[in-house]
Amino acid sequence: MIGNFKVHYWHGLVDFEESWRAMRAFSEARADDTPDEIWVLEHAPVYTRGRNAKEAAPAGAIPTVDTDRGGDLTYHGPGQLIVYTLIDLTRRRIGVRHLVSALESAVQDTLAVFHIRGAHTRPGAPGVYVGEAKIASLGLRIRGGRSYHGLALNVAMDLRPFAAIAPCGYRGLRMTQIADCGVPAAMDQVAPVLVSKLITRLTHHPEDHVHDADIGHTSRQSTSP
Repeated sequence: MIGNFKVHYWHGLVDFEESWRAMRAFSEARADDTPDEIWVLEHAPVYTRGRNAKEAAPAGAIPTVDTDRGGDLTYHGPGQLIVYTLIDLTRRRIGVRHLVSALESAVQDTLAVFHIRGAHTRPGAPGVYVGEAKIASLGLRIRGGRSYHGLALNVAMDLRPFAAIAPCGYRGLRMTQIADCGVPAAMDQVAPVLVSKLITRLTHHPEDHVHDADIGHTSRQSTSP
């Protein structure tokens, strides 16, 4: 446990649908006193489409999964750090806006530790950018005041699958990664820093409104059933 969060590191490349099923099962089964969890992992290559997705994934060897997070089409693969946030927002009195801000700020804090300057956010376009390129994406599902899904930080991966799509709904959006910023950081170096920074951000928060929502890679949101 770190700061009342249970941190679970998955081993190997995790099938997206396996982790998605596990997140839904955890969220449905949790009780009022169930500890919040942060899951840290890497996915096997996969395209995922959020509930707002308009674009189809390209045909080919990389599978596509339609999922229940907010946002559009994106890619996950080896060398990308995935952090899933399974949090009872109501119990922690954390609002959706603060959760998004905490995720983005934790990425910025982590990049600063590795001497990557100029990381910033964009109004209406959740995620973190370095220069004109996107280095981290967000996609959340919030239902009954509880969140799952989370963020993806590009560390040292093959970025070519992004070129076949409009990442996060933006045609021509360039993606980048820590390795391309001149930092030879390994996944096992980046992950604990990001988790620590995220927990710090989550445990220092103002109160704001919690509601059911899908928060995705773009500014488009919808209310969950």
